[in-house]
Amino acid sequence: MVPDGTVTTPKGFLAGAAKVGVRTDWDKLDVGLVYSEAPCVAAGVYTRNALKGASLLVSMEHLAKGSAQAIVANSGCANCSVGERGIEDAIKMAQLTGAKFGIDPHEVVVASTGVIGTFLPMDRINRGIEEIQVTSDGGLEFARAIMTTDTKPKHVAVRVNGWSMGGVVKGVGMIHPNMATMLCFVTTEAAVSQPFLARALKDAVDDSFNMIDIDNDTSPDDTVVVMANGMAGGGTIDDGHPEADLFREALRSVCISLAKQQIGDAEGATKLIEARVEGAATMEDARKASREIVVSIGVKTAIYGHDANWGRIVSAVGNSGAAMKEESLALYFRSPDGDDVCLFRDGVPQRVDAALAKACLTPREVYLRVTLGLGDGAATAWGSDLTEEFVRLNSMYTT
Repeated sequence: MVPDGTVTTPKGFLAGAAKVGVRTDWDKLDVGLVYSEAPCVAAGVYTRNALKGASLLVSMEHLAKGSAQAIVANSGCANCSVGERGIEDAIKMAQLTGAKFGIDPHEVVVASTGVIGTFLPMDRINRGIEEIQVTSDGGLEFARAIMTTDTKPKHVAVRVNGWSMGGVVKGVGMIHPNMATMLCFVTTEAAVSQPFLARALKDAVDDSFNMIDIDNDTSPDDTVVVMANGMAGGGTIDDGHPEADLFREALRSVCISLAKQQIGDAEGATKLIEARVEGAATMEDARKASREIVVSIGVKTAIYGHDANWGRIVSAVGNSGAAMKEESLALYFRSPDGDDVCLFRDGVPQRVDAALAKACLTPREVYLRVTLGLGDGAATAWGSDLTEEFVRLNSMYTT
């Protein structure tokens, strides 16, 4: 990992942000730009919500050709469910950004996050785009500009064999497997083919952002975009390239790091829950079961209360649609010392000291492991607990 790495860690990427009052709290950055000094191949993965924000629709059209050179993003307004004006405003953001950098507006990714059903204040957006000075150390500012209810910026970078990869993400509410109210942008100076990049991104998202949950809600603005400008030189990485697996693993590790940072900053949360399912009949069954554990309201609330109610976890697995046999299922907690503590096996509860079981749920990070004994499928999902503070945040404030 690169200390304090962001989207500007890779060569040729610049970023910056401005405070223009799109958000109600005027002291917060709320418009950001990322620019590559060289054209990029690009790929995106988007929300599966049937409702899609206007900025997302424009970006999907722009990215359909497999290239991009800049990103413009705002927080405080989702630009969603506002009719044709939303599309017009998103196109205008792309035009303003394109003019600033001297590039085709269709090479600009547009992203918006915030309250649904409000119009973008385009006079302020325009001013912000004009004011921003992009620099090689502006990645952290950009990460702050896309925050909404996030309490801290989320960013990471890795360096591999002469090239690097950096990313930022936002979103700590409306987070559910299928992508969530999240914007994620990843950059690299590696030279890669666009089809390979698109496949690698889909695989990385399936192992990361599609395996997290906070509140079982999926936002209409979810966007994950990766841009590769090739400034590292060398041969183009594709499926047959010696560094293909290295690139895939770098992208996967960046996405998992960012996804876990989201859960660590979840609205009102006190716990990061990691649920590992092994021995499933298929990989898809393992995904279903692990996701269902972290989605379960009963599991979330039990872990918040340090209640070792293992029955809720076993029930969640049974409710997941994954193949299971009760007599072959086993459930383990991880103790504060890192040891496995078995609570259920061979169809019957195991004798466990109640104080030890409770102690397994007291750390900030809680680890659960389920073995199904049916095959080789394995997957990991991450979620947060559910607290009174989450209810307060989402009932008393429009976010």
